[in-house]
Amino acid sequence: MSDVRANAFLITEKPGKLMCKYAIPCIISLLVAALYNIVDQIFIANAAYLGSYGNAANTVVFPLTVVALAIAVMIGDGACAFVSISLGAHREDDVHKSIGSAVIACIASGVALSAIYLIFMNPILALFGGTVNAETFHHAREYFLWIAPGVPFYMFGQAMNPIIRSDGSPRFAMVTTVLGAVVNVILDPLFIYGFHWGMMGAAVATVLGQVLTAALAAWYLCHMKAVRLSRESFHIYPQLMKRYIPLGVCSFLAQVSLVVAMAAINNMIRKYGALDPVFGQAQYTQIPMAVVGIVMKFFQIVISISIGLAAGCIPIVGYNIGAKRPDRVKTLFGLLLSSETIVGFAALLIVELMPNQLIAVFGAANESAYYTQFAVKAFRIYLCMMPLATVNKGTFIFLQAMGKAVESTALSMVREVVFGVGFALLLPRFFGLYGVLYSMPVSDALTFIISAALILRTRASLERSGFTGKSAVEML
Repeated sequence: MSDVRANAFLITEKPGKLMCKYAIPCIISLLVAALYNIVDQIFIANAAYLGSYGNAANTVVFPLTVVALAIAVMIGDGACAFVSISLGAHREDDVHKSIGSAVIACIASGVALSAIYLIFMNPILALFGGTVNAETFHHAREYFLWIAPGVPFYMFGQAMNPIIRSDGSPRFAMVTTVLGAVVNVILDPLFIYGFHWGMMGAAVATVLGQVLTAALAAWYLCHMKAVRLSRESFHIYPQLMKRYIPLGVCSFLAQVSLVVAMAAINNMIRKYGALDPVFGQAQYTQIPMAVVGIVMKFFQIVISISIGLAAGCIPIVGYNIGAKRPDRVKTLFGLLLSSETIVGFAALLIVELMPNQLIAVFGAANESAYYTQFAVKAFRIYLCMMPLATVNKGTFIFLQAMGKAVESTALSMVREVVFGVGFALLLPRFFGLYGVLYSMPVSDALTFIISAALILRTRASLERSGFTGKSAVEML
């Protein structure tokens, strides 16, 4: 049983106030989740016995954690959107059953993925560029060997986070992630510098933090506000899963396509770095991969803010669509796009004006001048279209929240696979190693043209639904 009145404020409070209430905790949660890997890389980079080799190894493993995240957000974001719409439409039975089935699906997929990682570790690491040199592969294998067993806990915590938000508890969702990250930050220097555990220490610290986050999420499921779970909830309900999984497919494809793009980028870096007159030298071969990994980590911080702004709107949008209030959805869409633009320009100023300070955080003092020089160019080129990237990401997720899974998924696939992978493979043929850097801004600029058309179409649809009294779902 559920008490749908617990979330009735979603159709009465001002959209701007609701956006702050839900988006800020969501942003913090995603930033903290991003910091798991970033904190590892910072401590690894500043450990003299690991340095750029450890950094490159972290870059190799990073996409494999994103695969786990992709499956988790597909389940969690899909269930969050569906639960929010169901609460707004007073479909109480759908609510608790969809949450219970999401829990079962997440646990099962987490265990399966962990087993696959452990069984096929060496070929998987090679696929993502781990063979750039022997030292990098050694560190990547050590790190991955300890990260893989923590995958089920990581996936559970990440999948339950949006579900907790849909229950009207964005702050608790934030706290679960923050506490896990605090554990990681405390244990990383202890294990890496104190115990001298190297890559194993970084991985163990991360997994222990993820276990805490998962435990807190499990506790919350037993104390939900708008939903009451029972034994009946925890079964696989195929008919419900067919309805909420498509709502999370956009989130899944956004993450998985990022993995495909990173695999292409890592292999292009390995191939064309070997042809570069500087980075083709044995002592410098790992630098381009380490640097691009660092630039991607900064991008991940910015995009976490962008995603947090949009994902925080999912429960609000879903509830108002279920309650047939397209006017409020339109207002929220305008606020989101404005916020995404501001975030993008702020990030652009940082990368263009402060690249040396950014790279210094990741152990530049311990590396050659080539490391810093390439890093400065990478920051300024790779991220020069950040305002367009943030608007694109916000548009993907908002369309998903409205139940427009086809448009959202198609736009995400075009950006990440058609453009992201396509240009990463094509441009290095003409510009060498730097072609990898050009692939990002070109992809974002072309995607924005499509996003702009969808933004105009969506606003027009919401206006029509408001005039006719039909729901946004019926109109779209």
